Amino acid sequence: MQLTVIILNYNVRHFLEQCVLSVQKAIQNLDAEIIVIDNNSLDDSCIMMQQLFPNIKLIKNSENLGFPKGNNIAVAAAKGEYICILNPDTVIAEDTFEKMLAFAKSKDDLGIVGCKLIDGTGNFLPESKRGIPTPWVAFTKIFGFHKLFSKSSCFNKYYAQHLTENQTGKVGILVGAFMIMKRDLYNEIGGFDENCFMYSDDIDLSYMALKKGMSNYYFHETTIIHYKGESTVRDKTYIKRFREAMQFFYKKHFNKSIVFDLMMCFGSFIFSIVKKNQQLNRKFHVDETIFFTKVNNVLDYSSTILNRSKLETFHNKHSINYEIIFDTSSFSYHEIIDFMQKNRAKNIIFKNFLPSSNFIIGSNHANDLGIVLNLSKVE
Repeated sequence: MQLTVIILNYNVRHFLEQCVLSVQKAIQNLDAEIIVIDNNSLDDSCIMMQQLFPNIKLIKNSENLGFPKGNNIAVAAAKGEYICILNPDTVIAEDTFEKMLAFAKSKDDLGIVGCKLIDGTGNFLPESKRGIPTPWVAFTKIFGFHKLFSKSSCFNKYYAQHLTENQTGKVGILVGAFMIMKRDLYNEIGGFDENCFMYSDDIDLSYMALKKGMSNYYFHETTIIHYKGESTVRDKTYIKRFREAMQFFYKKHFNKSIVFDLMMCFGSFIFSIVKKNQQLNRKFHVDETIFFTKVNNVLDYSSTILNRSKLETFHNKHSINYEIIFDTSSFSYHEIIDFMQKNRAKNIIFKNFLPSSNFIIGSNHANDLGIVLNLSKVE
């Protein structure tokens, strides 16, 4: 078997459904399998999987075992030569896995490979590619020097800015939301370290691959959506977990840094103020909703909806705030993702309509938890 796609789920039932639907389309021409492992979700994620996807392997944990252990359990049941670790709050383009596997097979030194990730507004997610977070590199991130001096090799390593988002090349760290590697290498490394704090597991796995003499790659020729629906809002809790993650990583691979601990305490204060201000300015008022579909009158969501049959017909008027809804039965995810990237703007948000389950799903901001509108419950 070529590929096993592993999706670890926790309480994101609607995002999981869309993710699995997109993965099914993306593996149609491959000898591949999907494994969904659920960390004791309190919603009806497992019921949904059993009803809508009875042929997909579902592993139900009796408690929340965390990201590392959950994925390790699923990998133990995998059959693919390659494995893909995938977040449930993602959408895969139809050609993603074929392109990724072709690239992976072309590299004799392959460690882990990731691809371009965008958020629900079509904006590139810089964590798609990162450098090794040494204390200095973490310092440049915390205090924003990676943005102020993005062209300087001394300051731009955190997000591997030696590569643009549209360049393929070697990087240090890949994000755990989407990573592909050989199953044998995963097992040789020992998988995700189950002692890791949140936010350091993907850093540790990537670094372990490098220590094995392999190379990690960022591949820009395919794009997926990462809504970040499971992500913690970037507040004091986030920075606390980030600090703990870095401390774990340094203790395991480098010397523990007292200077870094002091720096993180000060950085926590600055970071929390900045993120709080960003959250206060996040409201989005919709002036016009546009529904793209090849079949008219599928959705009666708003009196302002204009049904469009071609994605190319949209013309952005910057004085109007748009909500664009895609009928996923009319357009491929590749088409939708391409449109989002080409039309991304501050006055546009995007949603997907899944007619088979009659809900709209999306995210208005990279730091938001995501939005689901169940039309079956809307009168």
